[in-house]
Amino acid sequence: MSATHPSGSSGTDTALRILKTFSLRDKVCVITGAARGLGLVFARALVESGSSKIAILDKLVDQASSAASEIVESAAREGYTIEAQSYALDVTKEEEVKAVIENIVQKWGSIDCLVTAAGVVHNYPALEYPTSQFNALYDVNVHGSFFCAREVARHMKAGNVQGSIIFIASMSANIVNVPQPQFAYNASKAAVKHMAASLAVEWAPYGIRVNSLSPGYMNTPLLKAVKNPTWEETWINNTPMRRLGEPDDLKGAIVFLASDASKFVTGTDLRVDGGYTVV
Repeated sequence: MSATHPSGSSGTDTALRILKTFSLRDKVCVITGAARGLGLVFARALVESGSSKIAILDKLVDQASSAASEIVESAAREGYTIEAQSYALDVTKEEEVKAVIENIVQKWGSIDCLVTAAGVVHNYPALEYPTSQFNALYDVNVHGSFFCAREVARHMKAGNVQGSIIFIASMSANIVNVPQPQFAYNASKAAVKHMAASLAVEWAPYGIRVNSLSPGYMNTPLLKAVKNPTWEETWINNTPMRRLGEPDDLKGAIVFLASDASKFVTGTDLRVDGGYTVV
């Protein structure tokens, strides 16, 4: 039996048919820590899936501005027009967060999706961990994530926006990494993961979905800053897929959680780790 394709189409046309609920068309998306690394990858993925309004939030002001320009120019080369605006933001500063989120809402009317990608990692043995560094890590990874989520959720509730908030956690929320010492990072990401689940329950009556995305070992500048050849060999050997993840491996996951394709998904932690946490 042979298959027929109407109107002279071929089987290859199926590549152009995509589930409509994955579209982020006309959605306003906000990403923290988006000047570089995974945050920038997430911003690009949201644009590739249809978002036409992207806010790039980061302490690295010049890099954030360059990232916004690069995203706009890349879209233009592909034949479509978007808006990307950079904002200087230290997520640990509560009043700054309030002001920036308010500015975005005033500019574009609402926020449909927030991705909290701003984060830091340190590698100190617990007995030698400087208190100042410990506090700084929690200020960014935990407190900063909450400040951003809370302010966005306030505007989503006020505007009756059925939005999506995505916390970037880590597989470290579920396991203890070896051989590097990073107890504080692990604990902070466990806090982020459970914060997402808790807020999902609290904000579900408002139609606001809250989930976390937990990457494994991803080949990013952040990872390169802490790894050494011995560590990397251990990481790869402990990963069933026998490789580090590439940043693009996270694009599908972030789009799924941001879009209506996951409209009945909330309080979930989506791990993308090459199988690391299941062995």
